[in-house]
Amino acid sequence: MSRWSRALILVSCCLFAVPLSAQVGSPAGPVAVPTLVARREAAAKRIGTGVMIIRSAEERSIEGDYPQDSDYRENNDFFYLTGLEAPGGWLVITARDSALAEAQLFIPARQPSSERWTGPKLGPDTAATRITGIASVHPADSVQTLLQRATFGMNSPARTGAIYVLKTEEALEDPFLKRVILSSMDVRDVRPVMATLRLVKDADEIARLRKAIDITAEAHREAMKIAAAGMWEYELEAVIEYTFRRRGAERVGFPSIVGSGVNSTTLHYDKSRRRTEEGDLVVMDIGAEYGYYSADVTRTIPITGRFTPRQRRIYELVLATQQAAIDSTRPGVTIGQLQQIAQNYMRANSGDICGAEPCNRYFIHGLSHWLGMDVHDVGAYNTPLGPGMVFTIEPGIYIPEEKLGVRIEDDILVTANGAENLSAGAPRTVAEVERAMR
Repeated sequence: MSRWSRALILVSCCLFAVPLSAQVGSPAGPVAVPTLVARREAAAKRIGTGVMIIRSAEERSIEGDYPQDSDYRENNDFFYLTGLEAPGGWLVITARDSALAEAQLFIPARQPSSERWTGPKLGPDTAATRITGIASVHPADSVQTLLQRATFGMNSPARTGAIYVLKTEEALEDPFLKRVILSSMDVRDVRPVMATLRLVKDADEIARLRKAIDITAEAHREAMKIAAAGMWEYELEAVIEYTFRRRGAERVGFPSIVGSGVNSTTLHYDKSRRRTEEGDLVVMDIGAEYGYYSADVTRTIPITGRFTPRQRRIYELVLATQQAAIDSTRPGVTIGQLQQIAQNYMRANSGDICGAEPCNRYFIHGLSHWLGMDVHDVGAYNTPLGPGMVFTIEPGIYIPEEKLGVRIEDDILVTANGAENLSAGAPRTVAEVERAMR
């Protein structure tokens, strides 16, 4: 290779690797432009004829309100459609006859003096076009003028169609959005549209979820290796979250739950302040977030490395209940039907494990929730399952008077013919858990 060729490659790499706010430098990398274009086209098809307006997230004060949080996390819908992390940004999608007529992006101008503190940021220039595939990029301070034209102009699709915005109290704080929401035009909430789009995951989303889940499964294995009676819950949590970061997860998907003894019976216990004791079960409900997608995997372990006979009977009932629901997962089934299958299975197979009454009286929460950019992701729960949907299956039994809680949770991808357990890499059976703890 000639010196000139090497120089051209170096220049090209430098131009592409400008430190912009688009997951550049993130272990997950940027979302491919064709994927972003396909998502925006799908959004336009949902709109039919009209205008969709989506704002980015706002930066939080790390010196005031959030002194321990230096991380900016983008609004999920904005990231889904643009692939950007752009505080103060706006996206406007215009649709005509179910086709994408135009996408416009508004980004604040760069401020070199501030960037001495924050590092280089994305501006309203060709770099934004290259990353997003959106040709029409404008400074954010022009958003009011152009939004006025897009929504109230004589030739605007909003005149014959609908305007989709986030209809919340927070949105009413913006003067323009308040005017739109309170106008006599057909104004609709954008959230149901985006929820429908995000419910079925594309190839990029599934790849990110697989990675998040693989990292989480490894964290479970690492915690099982070092678990021992006398450890503090926060020690296990530290090993878990160290593994997350070591493997490229940029944050947790939710506060880690590491509950031992009686804390194993508290569903969302997240304080990690108790010292474990001989005979404890420990519920570890954890999830790494990778490239804006979160895992959610729960395992229950005996802190001494072996289940007692009593613990084993409870554990195996929960595991068999979960497997019954997984085996019943296929396109066309609903989450509500899986919930009933799980309840019926636990009731029919309780025997005398929980006394005179069946154990499902201690199964006190829902079986499932959608999984994606949020750990409890968007989507209607009466929607029949279809290929590309991802959700959890997590039965549990919680008996506070015995200080005994068991929850087993896996992340399930619906396939054309059934289901794939994405979190199978985390030890799950009694034999697998005890072997991992040896």
